[in-house]
Amino acid sequence: MSDTRTDLRVAVIGVGKMGAFHVDSLSRRTRGARVTVVNDVDPDRAAEIAGQAGARVETDAFAAISADDVDAIVLASPGFVHEKQVLACLEAGKPVLCEKPLTMDEPTAYAVVQAEAELGRSLIQVGFMRRFDTEYAGLRELIASGGIGSPLMMHCVHRNPAVPDFFTSEMAMADSVVHEADSTRFLLGEEVVAVSVLRPGATASAPAGTADPMLVLFETESGRLVDIESFVRTGVAYEVRTEVVGEHGMATIGLDQNLLVRAAGRWGGEIAPNFVVRFGQAYDTQMQRWVDAAARGTIDGPGVWDGYAAVAICEAGVQAVRTGRRTEVTLGARP
Repeated sequence: MSDTRTDLRVAVIGVGKMGAFHVDSLSRRTRGARVTVVNDVDPDRAAEIAGQAGARVETDAFAAISADDVDAIVLASPGFVHEKQVLACLEAGKPVLCEKPLTMDEPTAYAVVQAEAELGRSLIQVGFMRRFDTEYAGLRELIASGGIGSPLMMHCVHRNPAVPDFFTSEMAMADSVVHEADSTRFLLGEEVVAVSVLRPGATASAPAGTADPMLVLFETESGRLVDIESFVRTGVAYEVRTEVVGEHGMATIGLDQNLLVRAAGRWGGEIAPNFVVRFGQAYDTQMQRWVDAAARGTIDGPGVWDGYAAVAICEAGVQAVRTGRRTEVTLGARP
């Protein structure tokens, strides 16, 4: 059982679908933590989620961050407010788990990198939950051990069943492909140096002018190639797959083959309907490890540089979508 006297007291900023999931995880499935403060632009939503967690509502996000009954912060607010909120967490000296993106562009993300470096403490963890998924972790260990030899190429699929009409090609890059940007760096252990985008014929369900699907190509600093099919209006389900092709073998994750049924002359299984179902374990593992680290005043997972690198990759990707040209990724000096 939790000891409310020693539990990490957490403020959750933004309680839409993702933030509400984090509140539930902290309240029901995470040891050593409790939600004490909830903030959201929708006061009724904030009151509803706070009531479920036994927390209080704070109408001002910055007041929530600096509150005396808050030890650490989960940021699930819209990306365009992250910069100031993350900097406020640094100023308060409190660990923060920030959902992607770290900020909305490369210069502001790099400014956050520099601000944490000046502070001299690692307080910013970015919510790239795939690193905590057992399949991704296992694939990284296989690569690191040399089990399939040196990786040469990586093939990725990122599909969603549906998105709203306002979800543009640029948003698909910044909201979906961003996970492949971090997964590439996590699995291959090197930076992405260039992004190219090809636009095949669009699905009939995509608004006019929207590139869906897209074929995205990452080039890494050692010359490895990573291709990503981004298709966010499949009308089917949520599918995320990764195959690494090495010198001595290949390895694939995300096949959704946990349960195959043969009955009544048919066979088949189920595909995850959404990202929470597919990565629920990863989200909970991420939260537990962050809570354990935050209680020590630090983080345990992808940090501010990882968040910055992903922003820079996606910014190059957005330019590649708009121009149709290969775009180089430019990173500042690492502190």
